[in-house]
Amino acid sequence: MFVMTVDQRHSRRGRDQVEDLLARWASPAQGLVRPWERTAGDEVQAVLDRPQVVVDLSLALVRLGNWSVGIGIGPVHEPLPASTRAGSGAAFERARRAVERAKSAPSHVTVAARDEAAGRPTQTVLDLLAALLQRRSEAGWEAVDLRAQGLSQSEVALRLGISKQAVSQRLITATWAPELAGRQLAAQLLAEAEGPER
Repeated sequence: MFVMTVDQRHSRRGRDQVEDLLARWASPAQGLVRPWERTAGDEVQAVLDRPQVVVDLSLALVRLGNWSVGIGIGPVHEPLPASTRAGSGAAFERARRAVERAKSAPSHVTVAARDEAAGRPTQTVLDLLAALLQRRSEAGWEAVDLRAQGLSQSEVALRLGISKQAVSQRLITATWAPELAGRQLAAQLLAEAEGPER
């Protein structure tokens, strides 16, 4: 199981953005065992069982730029209570440690598994993906977002009013293909890190 604990960065200098986050992901999603819920102050938490959803949500939060993301991997006490914040178990404890570390990590996303070695491969890939996303230009995001919606390069070119070759160049510069491969690898490594506790 995976627990994500997410804390707003620089909250004392700006408005509380927790309600925006809760509204953004209010719809039930596959892989979300317990929904996002405010736990305390400007912090939210969710319980998930699908590694790909964990990766996608983590990177979406990295892109927003104002959240520290902690991912705890491990067992939870079952049956889970209806309220996310009432849950307990190793994954919850690890998510708490992870979000504290994430506050000072360059990528602002940190993984905690049963031991450091189990989480290190996933951490490395997420750090690389976060660095990639943080450096992407607005023009790159335009092309990537449209491709992610399922549009072909020709359709993206038409929508942006540029040539198909220009779209291709934007996607290459935005490192879109490596991002997709990295997301799949991160999800695979998360699933491996979730293996039985020793």
